[in-house]
Amino acid sequence: MPIKKYDLEDRLVVFAAQVAKFCKDLPNDITGQYYGNQLLRSGGSSALNFGEAQGTYSNKDYIYKASISLKELKESRVNLKILNKIGYGQDIGRTELLNEAEQLIKIIATIIKNKRQD
Repeated sequence: MPIKKYDLEDRLVVFAAQVAKFCKDLPNDITGQYYGNQLLRSGGSSALNFGEAQGTYSNKDYIYKASISLKELKESRVNLKILNKIGYGQDIGRTELLNEAEQLIKIIATIIKNKRQD
């Protein structure tokens, strides 16, 4: 059985897509729109900025772009925690997204730390 290569970019794209689906089902009131729009932007931006990091020519530029991706993931995490506190969105989807955000934060933070040591 061939082993599938781990691809962080693909994982971030899946996260962004799951965020988009989650936000689509948030209540259509001012709170749902506000937090939904914020989450949609930060969740998508984390994947887009990591994609940009893949095309950099220096460690310094890579660290900068990956750090933006990390910042956006942290924003997504806080947003999901707020939505959890106010009970917006499907519980299972929110919990899964929060868990994935936590894992992605740890992975990208470790990559940045290792790149700084290069």
